[in-house]
Amino acid sequence: MGGGYGFKAPRRFVPDAREDLSSLVADGIITQQQLDEAVALAEASNAAPAAALLYHDLVTEAQVATARAKAWGIGTVDLAHERFDRELVRRKSGQGYIARGWLPIRRDADGAVIVATFFPPSPELADEVEGELESEVRFVATGRWALRSAVLDLFADRFAAHARDALGAREPLLSARMVLSRGQKIGGVVLLVAYIVCLVLWPLNTLVWTVAVGSIAFLLATTFKYVVALHGSRYDVVEQITQAEVDAIDIDELPMYTVLVPVFREANVVAQLIANLGELDYPRHKLEILVLVEEEDHETRDAVTAADPPFNFRILSIPKGTPQTKPRACNVGLAVATGELLVIYDAEDIPEPDQLKKAYLAFQRGDEDLVCVQAALAYFNDTENPLTRMFTLEYGFWFYYMLSGLDAARLPIPLGGTSNHFKVAALRELGGWDPYNVTEDADLGIRASALGYRVGIINSTTMEEANNAIPSFIRQRSRWIKGYLQTSIVHARQPRRLVREIGWVSFLSFVLLVAGTPITFLGVIPSFVITFVSIWLTHENPADLVPAWVMWVMLFNFTVGNAVMIYVNMMGPFKRGRYYLVPWAILNPLYWVLHSIAAYKAVWQLITRPHYWEKTEHGLTTYARPVEGEATDAERRAATA
Repeated sequence: MGGGYGFKAPRRFVPDAREDLSSLVADGIITQQQLDEAVALAEASNAAPAAALLYHDLVTEAQVATARAKAWGIGTVDLAHERFDRELVRRKSGQGYIARGWLPIRRDADGAVIVATFFPPSPELADEVEGELESEVRFVATGRWALRSAVLDLFADRFAAHARDALGAREPLLSARMVLSRGQKIGGVVLLVAYIVCLVLWPLNTLVWTVAVGSIAFLLATTFKYVVALHGSRYDVVEQITQAEVDAIDIDELPMYTVLVPVFREANVVAQLIANLGELDYPRHKLEILVLVEEEDHETRDAVTAADPPFNFRILSIPKGTPQTKPRACNVGLAVATGELLVIYDAEDIPEPDQLKKAYLAFQRGDEDLVCVQAALAYFNDTENPLTRMFTLEYGFWFYYMLSGLDAARLPIPLGGTSNHFKVAALRELGGWDPYNVTEDADLGIRASALGYRVGIINSTTMEEANNAIPSFIRQRSRWIKGYLQTSIVHARQPRRLVREIGWVSFLSFVLLVAGTPITFLGVIPSFVITFVSIWLTHENPADLVPAWVMWVMLFNFTVGNAVMIYVNMMGPFKRGRYYLVPWAILNPLYWVLHSIAAYKAVWQLITRPHYWEKTEHGLTTYARPVEGEATDAERRAATA
């Protein structure tokens, strides 16, 4: 969609100068000192003075456009209420207009094309635009965001199509849009028929072997996680950024950073979201925060507007379309992002203020193949009930040990859905996110590995709200497990290619982690049931029902396997000093039963609604969100327990 509609490669223009904005002082909108400070800041950080004024909420974009128009000797335009010649406009690319900073509107009475721009209408710009449009042009001034909003409206269908189809058009076999390939369908039918025949002819033996295979898969996957976690425990996070390094950053050298915040029916938390992200320690004129709101979600959009966010918070309306998923919304955001670096946050996230700076430093000292760094997730309501405790234990193990082990061993890392920091150029090269995959983050991590890229871990934490109700937990986990199944199916279409690209060790890691996790959860309930039935409720000699070796595997899984997972979950709280959670790890077998229920729901949805995005509800906790420098409710309650 970018250059595919006739645009040449975009080139840079000189940003506005002091004289372009001098009328803002003459009209009493800002002081001369404020203008001088904005110019000095812009010169030091290679930005436009207008950006410094806008992002510090000293002026409005309309006021800047009016000042520029006076200085440039041209008129202004309100693109939100303008009548466009859509046939003329849509001859070119929407992304091209955004990159170039100009947009044709219509022809005037003399036949010249009226063109809106936020760049000085230099002779070079005039030559370029007239060459592209093959017509005489007349410039009018507008704002950068006004132009971007107009382009999104005019090209809504193209942006929606690009967000939906870009990856599938380029690499059809890497998209989850096709649930099963033709070969997978044929192979699946053959295996299913063979299995049914075996069930009819040898029912007991077939069931026993089914359980045996599941038990072995459980054993392998559990052993793999244990070994990787122990490996990770020997290291602190790979990209360890010290406070001294953060403090030593030259602010003027920081790149433009884009924050994507996909929200859907989140009116109850957006005000807190704006407050949380407003605490990010990053220069405002180099930080754009795009709140991605579905077109029909008027309630959330109104809530964002009512919160009166700063200028660098912008609402991006996601055009209607299917599938209505978080990755599709993020693809629209990626298409219009202007940052060199980009991060995704969820609506309830509370990132540490210096997280963007730490990510920047990690990229600076990392190799060229480092395209993403993942921050850890933790939960502020970790002592609300047993479920939130188990949730926190699990994530402590995952982010502080499992991911560190994968990173240290240079194995593929399935990304988390939030606090992923990317190099934008590499992310676009990867094709963005698969809108049909409901764990688009895990899939993207595998695709990055396949292209020789590396995902790293940084020592920064984002606080979130842990699921505090079982129904909500089941909905969330069934989506995650379904996404792992989708990712496994997608990359199983070309296993030899994946082995060739990432090697046998990484391939086996992918199989045991991404494919092995759903299989493990599917086997939990049957394994538990058969173990109990075989030992206590049937024959005096269990081997009469189940072969001895299978019994030993199941018994080993039930005792040692569960003990191992309890142990690694106990490790989770140590990195953050939350020792009061350690005893709760004993509930891990029951926690896995919930995962098993979610796994069976995931399989059913993979068959009936493969691309349905089961939304996680936020704002349900009774615990207050933490304020910087204060203990959380959980920490206060634990201290007085």
